[in-house]
Amino acid sequence: MTAAPDLAPTVRQLAAALQQRGWLMATAESCTGGQIAAACTDLAGSSQWFDRGFVTYSNAAKTEMLGVPAALIATHGAVSEAVVRAMAHGAVARSPAQVSVAVSGVAGPSGGSADKPVGTVWLAWCVQGQVHSRVHHFPGDRAAVRAQTTALALQHLVTILQPP
Repeated sequence: MTAAPDLAPTVRQLAAALQQRGWLMATAESCTGGQIAAACTDLAGSSQWFDRGFVTYSNAAKTEMLGVPAALIATHGAVSEAVVRAMAHGAVARSPAQVSVAVSGVAGPSGGSADKPVGTVWLAWCVQGQVHSRVHHFPGDRAAVRAQTTALALQHLVTILQPP
């Protein structure tokens, strides 16, 4: 099992980057079940830059809350680039946020397949309409996969928001 990283420094960097721009953030989470939002709101004063978190664990929730087309989920599966990109876009479209992060994956211990083994997670970030996405294969048990997903989601958003 991988120990959960200390996310406080990353969250402070994220808060500063968002506040400098006057932007708000939203999350769209499946496999992390709200852990990304919780990491953000652990920081006092986060209401100045964190707007809301959508925990869309079921396919129906992804469709109802984020506007992800059911046909997209049926075609590609919930753990896919197409779906996580739609989740990231939906979080911005259905909130006043300019920035979102979305995750969907197979945290385990069951639910994996040959194409999408346990530890497979798709992540997407939407920043002012531009969506970036990537897949990652995390080692470890369910807690480790979720902790690593949360850390990468936040760390990569900080990277995206850094000036060129």
